[in-house]
Amino acid sequence: MTQRLALTVGEPAGIGPDLTVALAQQAHDVQIVAICDPQLLERRAQQLDLPLKILHFDRSSADSAERTLCEAGTIWVDSVSLAEEETAGQLNPANSAYVLRTLEVAAQGCLDGVYDAMVTAPVHKGVINDAGIPFSGHTEFLEAYTDTPKVVMMLATKGLMVALATTHLPLRDVPDAITPSLLEDVIKVLNQDLKQYFGLPHPNILVCGLNPHAGEGGHMGREEIDVIEPTLKRLRQQGIHLTDPLPADTLFTDKVLQQGDAVLAMYHDQGLPVLKFKGFGQAANITLGLPIIRTSVDHGTALDLAGTGKADKGSLFTAIHYAQYMAKARGKAV
Repeated sequence: MTQRLALTVGEPAGIGPDLTVALAQQAHDVQIVAICDPQLLERRAQQLDLPLKILHFDRSSADSAERTLCEAGTIWVDSVSLAEEETAGQLNPANSAYVLRTLEVAAQGCLDGVYDAMVTAPVHKGVINDAGIPFSGHTEFLEAYTDTPKVVMMLATKGLMVALATTHLPLRDVPDAITPSLLEDVIKVLNQDLKQYFGLPHPNILVCGLNPHAGEGGHMGREEIDVIEPTLKRLRQQGIHLTDPLPADTLFTDKVLQQGDAVLAMYHDQGLPVLKFKGFGQAANITLGLPIIRTSVDHGTALDLAGTGKADKGSLFTAIHYAQYMAKARGKAV
């Protein structure tokens, strides 16, 4: 059966609409349904001087709907109305609720089996919070919406996958957040989804230490000795393949990376700068642990590029590729 993916177009003033219009300029081997205001895409296509034909998707009759592929220049749209007409490059808090509504429609569609996976274009956290809506990111939003006990953020590019023990925390809060229960939850989710979605029957996970030189035997911090190492030992006894905490400055070398399938970094800016240096524009953000498949781009809204035609669609294509791959792997596992 042809796969059907939901694509949330993200912040209407950003490059999400540009990327969606660019995506529609070629045919795909998957049915992609944009979750957005169709007039937003029509206006952006006109601004970019690109052809675009909208096909209206009715999710209420999706069970019986044919999974029709689009010709180049055409896209399916599951319609959600903007509060106010957008201006490319100019944030408007009035449209923040619309952005979150597109996420709800896509996530619920995945839960209901309408969509096989969801792919998300970038949103702007600041403008959503400016609208008085607490929001720290897609990952946390989808965790709450699906009532999932624990999700894990992982970025992937060719030759490297990096998962995070903590995500959007101030650096001063990270050591206190690295607890045995957190590490156990994150590692179990990571291990399970590497099996389920990436065809790795016995994943080998390379674990970063928290401190420089992984604590240098306690001389540069005791988190490795007191928290991380005992937790890893317990999980190894449960059959999970884990290294000891490794110094992050040498873990990300080819010789070490070849020994593992994925890396677990302790915090956001420990692992993601390396991955983005290796594959920015060709990487995908993947949320593990959800009852649905969600992938995303590896970049932000790029307001300065909105409407210019200069946005690079490479990461969006990568996110779609991973969504297809994971949905196919899940189907084989069922």
